[in-house]
Amino acid sequence: MKEARADKLLWAVRLYKTRSLAAEACKKGRVKINGALAKSSKSIKNGDIIEVKKSPITYSYKILNVIEKRVGAKLIPEILEDITPKEQYELLEMTKISGFVDRERGMGRPTKRERRKIDNFTQFDSE
Repeated sequence: MKEARADKLLWAVRLYKTRSLAAEACKKGRVKINGALAKSSKSIKNGDIIEVKKSPITYSYKILNVIEKRVGAKLIPEILEDITPKEQYELLEMTKISGFVDRERGMGRPTKRERRKIDNFTQFDSE
């Protein structure tokens, strides 16, 4: 059975721009393989489920074919199957719509008024 290192595969399937960024993501705990945190040297096999946390959502992929060499973007569907839940993409849309969630760096803490607006926007009706 063919296997590949986690950082090589994440780079090869274009989830990260460089292999060092993929290794860094593994080191920071942003990558899970079959539900367990993965080191960059972890072996990945066909059928494994990879979860990649890219704020604000977590993408989930099923490995169909293991590769180590980078391939063109058109070939990615033959290698990965996107199994990310629909709710995650809805969360991504919500954060794009809301201007409050992504504050610019250096803006400091939100004011009391801004905090109320954020809370009202992100609060769901539990009644």
